[in-house]
Amino acid sequence: MLGWIIAGHDSYARDMLDALEKRLGPQPQCCTVNFEKGLSTNMLGRMMCDALHACDSGDGVIFLTDITGEAPYRAAALLSNKHDFCEVISGASLSLLCAMSECRASLTSKNFREYIVTAGGESVTSLWHQQQKNPPFVLIEREYQ
Repeated sequence: MLGWIIAGHDSYARDMLDALEKRLGPQPQCCTVNFEKGLSTNMLGRMMCDALHACDSGDGVIFLTDITGEAPYRAAALLSNKHDFCEVISGASLSLLCAMSECRASLTSKNFREYIVTAGGESVTSLWHQQQKNPPFVLIEREYQ
C-alpha cells in the first residue's frame, strides 16, 4: 500500500486527514505535517523525513501538499529525489483524495501520480509534471580551439 503524507500550511494537513477519516475511517500509513508559523524550513524537512519513514512500507509514498512551490512542496521534493518510489502532488481536494483512497493498494506510485493529476484537472499537479515544463539545465561541453 502506498503511504500518504499530507503536508501544508497551518492546520491544513491535520484538517484534511480528520475530514478524510470522518468519511472513510482510519487511514493506515498516512501521516500529517503542518507547517505552522514560526517553524523553520529545517525543522519542516526533519518532520517530513520522519513522516516518510513512518509511512513507507516499501511500496512507495505520495506527498500530498497544499500549494505548488511553497515550503512543504519543496521539502517533499528534496526528499523524493533521495528515495525511490516517492511522488509529490499538490492541489488535491478532499473529494479527490476520497476517490483516490481505494487506489492506494493497487497502483504503483508512478501510476498513482498519473491518475490523480488526470482526475484532478488543472488544480492538481505533480513535481514530475512541473519538471517536464522546465527541464533541468544540461551543460553541453564543447572543445574550444
